Amino acid sequence: MLASYNRLITNNANWAKEKLANDPEYFKKLSLRQTPEFLWVGCSDSRVPANEITGTDPGEIFVHRNIANMVVHTDFNFLSVLQYAVEVLHVKHIIVCGHYGCGGVIAAMGRNDTGLVNKWLRNIKEVYEKHHLELEAIEDEKARSNRLVELNVEEQVRNLAKTSIVQKAWKNRTLQIHGWVYGLDTGQIKDLHVMMHEIEDLEPIFRYDNL
Repeated sequence: MLASYNRLITNNANWAKEKLANDPEYFKKLSLRQTPEFLWVGCSDSRVPANEITGTDPGEIFVHRNIANMVVHTDFNFLSVLQYAVEVLHVKHIIVCGHYGCGGVIAAMGRNDTGLVNKWLRNIKEVYEKHHLELEAIEDEKARSNRLVELNVEEQVRNLAKTSIVQKAWKNRTLQIHGWVYGLDTGQIKDLHVMMHEIEDLEPIFRYDNL
């Protein structure tokens, strides 16, 4: 057990040496500031590392991760990340990225008690209920869960647009919200083409006119 722990420290040392060999100023430049264009809202699943699957370097993507890449309007941790990314870092794009085979989505489709996680999964269950006619018409269980993954991403894109943080930014500049799904078995990202980039994309009841 200690060997696997120590491997992380060793890997870090080797990674740092490699970076310095390619660019002796790499860490000095990285430490001065971060200017990411992207906020990544992803799943906590360890198989979906934002920088690695997008081929980007540290400093290029500001990252928030939770179970099943959710945007919950009462989650002050997430909202703090969102506000910092939008109002301080001035990101240009927000990407909600789910992944097929998501354990959180699969658990939400079931009826087992999962303890404290129940409260989190309820948000996904509500997405299921909203689209239950489409989902229950899909006989294959894997295909059904994959479709719920996509629908969940689409719903979180809309939830982002409903925040006053995003709408305030839209009053002053361009900010695009995208929905993606990553395939664990292919390594490929699927763009769901559900981009939202202006307040007119949102149902009127969710718009804040006095920002």
